[in-house]
Amino acid sequence: MNKNERIKAVLKGKKVNKIPFSFWTHLPKIDLDPKLLAEKTYEFYSKYNIDFIKSMPNGMYSVEDFGCRCDYSEIKSGGVGKIISSPVNKLEDWVKIKPVNINEGALGRELLSLRLLLKKVNGDAPVVVTVFSPVTTAAKLSNNKLYNHIKGENTELVHKALDIIAEITSKFIEKAIELGASGVFFAAQSSSYNFLNEDQYKKYGVPYDIKALRGSLKGWFNILHIHGNNIMFDLLKDYPVEAINWHIWEAGPTITEARKITDKCLIGGIVRTDITENNREAVSSQIKNSYEQSNGYKHIITPGCVVRYPINGEMLNFIKEEIEKVGKTASNHL
Repeated sequence: MNKNERIKAVLKGKKVNKIPFSFWTHLPKIDLDPKLLAEKTYEFYSKYNIDFIKSMPNGMYSVEDFGCRCDYSEIKSGGVGKIISSPVNKLEDWVKIKPVNINEGALGRELLSLRLLLKKVNGDAPVVVTVFSPVTTAAKLSNNKLYNHIKGENTELVHKALDIIAEITSKFIEKAIELGASGVFFAAQSSSYNFLNEDQYKKYGVPYDIKALRGSLKGWFNILHIHGNNIMFDLLKDYPVEAINWHIWEAGPTITEARKITDKCLIGGIVRTDITENNREAVSSQIKNSYEQSNGYKHIITPGCVVRYPINGEMLNFIKEEIEKVGKTASNHL
């Protein structure tokens, strides 16, 4: 059973010959060079023999073409990218958001890198392309001023901007799948009660998420990533995707709780900070507990989110070994 067959089988709820797993990280500075990004992503895949590849762009790529300048200098030390300047600072500024060409600028750079990566992978494993939900992109490019803007009146300009972002996102996803990606890793980083209430997300999030995801219709492995704490799992669980990834053991439902309300494939089970902090005992326990709760049914073991720098190769190899141990134990009980 090869990687594509294994993932497809898991999505259908079938038994597989080994527990599928993956992890991903950021590649600071490298991720601004499409050729080098493809090379290093492929090296990462080959080194750890993961079952699917998530593209590893910088976390701000979706805002660059809309006129933002970004600072990525803190990522290498475990930080995040930051906006230096943005065209959107007050409510009236949303009129500045205009359609952009997905084949140019940062979006063109990411598609080129994806094309090069897919050529290297040569169909040996599923590749999912990372995109951000429209409201996530809007929040980022406005330095989170979006959340205040939508609390006021006359938010028509915000809706128009979100519609433009959703349309561009949909076209980007569609093109990525056309190039050969298996699906999308749709990161909904604003779907938390820490940022919006449910009524607000139904108004400013859901319709634009659904519009963006139209671009993924021809994909077979589409993943929804519900980011952060205090998440709106119930609101997003029925999105048109095959799998859901979230910060299991940190936020949202447990695997057991999630299985009661969705039959989608569940992706996750390891707390990423425990990976970074080399907390082997905790990670080993999380892997065992995750598999026990899922019993291997529609479950792929991964971190809840990106593994931040500094990357510890020994720790990632330890995770592989622990997953293999759990798999062998499970096989002995079949």
